[in-house]
Amino acid sequence: MTIETTVFTFKISNTFEEWAKMFDSKEIDEFHKSVGISPIYRGRGLTDHQEVIVIHQAEEGVAKHIFSDPETIKNIEAGGHIYSTTKITSWLSD
Repeated sequence: MTIETTVFTFKISNTFEEWAKMFDSKEIDEFHKSVGISPIYRGRGLTDHQEVIVIHQAEEGVAKHIFSDPETIKNIEAGGHIYSTTKITSWLSD
């Protein structure tokens, strides 16, 4: 099993505090666990507080697959994530 680190950067339509409250919720934690994704960092830009970074680890390909699903996109947009601004990069340690 190859572990991939996936970095998502994107804009939000609400405050970082509002977005983070949703991201840190029990429901989102349970979702991440159910699909095998481990969030390892989330933060906001120093100068642009509407810019967010999230770093996940999962088996190779899992995070990008999950976050390209239309139902998942609908749910994350409900929390203020502007999906059309999302940039995804993936990293392997080997």
